[in-house]
Amino acid sequence: MKCRWVGVAAWMLLATISVTAQDPQFSQFYAAPLYLNPAFAGSTNQNRVGINYRTQWPAIDANFTTISAYGDFYIESKNSGVGFIINRDQEGLLGLQSINIGLQYAYDLSLTKTLSFRPGVQVGVYNRSINFGRLTFGDQIDPNTGQFIGRASAEGLNSGQSKFFPDLSFGGLLYSQRGWIGVAAHHILEPDQSLVGSPDNLPMKLSGHAGWKFYLTPGQIGRGFYQRPQERSITPAVQYRHQGRFDQMDVGLYYTLEPLIIGTWYRGVPFKTVNGIVNNESIVLLVGFTKRGAKDVLNIGYSYDYTISKLGFGSGGAHEFSLSYSWSTRDPRKPAKDKLIMPCPVPWF
Repeated sequence: MKCRWVGVAAWMLLATISVTAQDPQFSQFYAAPLYLNPAFAGSTNQNRVGINYRTQWPAIDANFTTISAYGDFYIESKNSGVGFIINRDQEGLLGLQSINIGLQYAYDLSLTKTLSFRPGVQVGVYNRSINFGRLTFGDQIDPNTGQFIGRASAEGLNSGQSKFFPDLSFGGLLYSQRGWIGVAAHHILEPDQSLVGSPDNLPMKLSGHAGWKFYLTPGQIGRGFYQRPQERSITPAVQYRHQGRFDQMDVGLYYTLEPLIIGTWYRGVPFKTVNGIVNNESIVLLVGFTKRGAKDVLNIGYSYDYTISKLGFGSGGAHEFSLSYSWSTRDPRKPAKDKLIMPCPVPWF
């Protein structure tokens, strides 16, 4: 009995640490721009704040909750963007938690009248912690009754429960009036994140993302002087990421019928198997709302991941919410620079 409980506890601990070695993911990846790539800092040519919330597998104990809050600001005179991001990811079974804070900088380099490149960098710090008190070991179980005794375990897991380490990431975005392609490398330093003494380096995450916006005949809102076009567009988009032994891909499209945004895409890597199992994870459905004023934009989004892996529908899938607000602070009396505006599935301007 004792050996069995110790084995179960050890398996839970190792499985939890192994799973969270992979960075959390957002289905609405373009609604989490600074999390996706530091080169997005200042990409709206405005100021922006936003928040993303995701709860994954809420119907089981080993669920994950992720919150990301960010802000970025465009410095027109320097062709630059600066930003900050705060992320918190927590696993429900043992309370394994990661919190990181990052500062970002990106520069907008005009290559031609129709092509621009944005390199970006992020420096940050991580804190990783775990609540070992949630584990139950064999010496806490009565071998005759199988009941919890209520005493503290003699297992030596009281040290190293919290750890800080630095982090460094780079990214780049090449874009035109209609399309973009980006790459990002997170955790360049591959820092040791171990909480139990033995080395456990956080693997570098490499990602690529691209999209193309097909503009349709716009609608119209308002009358006379206040009349403006409403966006109508279809935007195919893709993201591929690799971290350690994990690979994942998102491919799908957004349909914008302003003020409504509808999206659907597939997550998985069907051409790659893991332990003989095809990597099919989920089908994602999105509905969003955008409201544009004279100098500001509000975006709200909700998405649901329908699980198609062997974990099944009983896991509860994943629910995700996003909220962003951007606004301009430039002086309208000054002549506007003729700058290329980056397209994206989510209307930002």
